[in-house]
Amino acid sequence: MFFIFVGFLLFVLGLNANRISDGLGRFRGGLLFLGVALLVLGVATSTVVQVGVGQVGVQTLFGQVQSRVLQPGLSIVNPLVDVTRFDTRTQNYTMSAVHGEGQQAGDDAIRVLSADGLEVVIDLTVLYHVVPEQAPRILETIGEDYQEKIVRAISRTRIRDNAVYYDAVALYSTRREEFQTRILAAIEKDFQASGLKLDQLLIRNIQLPQSVKTSIESKISAEQDAQKMQFVLQKEKQEAERKRVEAQGIADYQRIVNTELSDKLLQYESIKAQQAIATSPNAKVIIMGKSGGAQVLIGDK
Repeated sequence: MFFIFVGFLLFVLGLNANRISDGLGRFRGGLLFLGVALLVLGVATSTVVQVGVGQVGVQTLFGQVQSRVLQPGLSIVNPLVDVTRFDTRTQNYTMSAVHGEGQQAGDDAIRVLSADGLEVVIDLTVLYHVVPEQAPRILETIGEDYQEKIVRAISRTRIRDNAVYYDAVALYSTRREEFQTRILAAIEKDFQASGLKLDQLLIRNIQLPQSVKTSIESKISAEQDAQKMQFVLQKEKQEAERKRVEAQGIADYQRIVNTELSDKLLQYESIKAQQAIATSPNAKVIIMGKSGGAQVLIGDK
């Protein structure tokens, strides 16, 4: 519109240059040419609008939102309309107790009261996107700051509304997934009514009061000690069983030896030993005893 306005002024000035002054009349042709060029340029830039990738354009004419949504690329529009661009890609809104991690500066975590009256601090990330067809309605009923008015406000409200049904310890451990599913369904319904689509809800951290946290840690430590003691007792039982089996084996061996050992068996074993010595290359001296017994003396020379 700026080029159209300036071009129109130059064109009118060129038409009346001779009437204004003779000096200005000499530039009449140049003023007319420049005015027409700016008019053409202004009309071209005002009627052709480029919408970027992952965006849609919403047209507004004299305060009235147009229903036609401009898709990514070049579009020809009325030169009098204003085009507001909406990002339709997945966006995230993080509320965290860690400074500099969320959209808001400082501690922006959600503080809720649980069913047992304890304050629980929740860090949350909301993933969502604008429904392209709903962009005109969003601009008309909410405005461009839908992230603050809808995403932030609804998320914090729904989490507080649903946290009152759970104890603090349950939120932290056993029923955390159930709580996340419940608030996701509630937020998704509200987002849909506002022209937004909830992609995912991430509970990043749940911080309990220090007294409850200490109690949980003590309980976990006691359970770990009990499990460790059970392991030690099981190991001792296994060791006692091993020793019992070993003692039983020794006793069985001694019983067999005592019942099966005889003079004939000793004589047979002696003969086998003498044969092995006799075939050995080492020098030896064999002294034979009475009654078939033998005493063996082995020397190295």
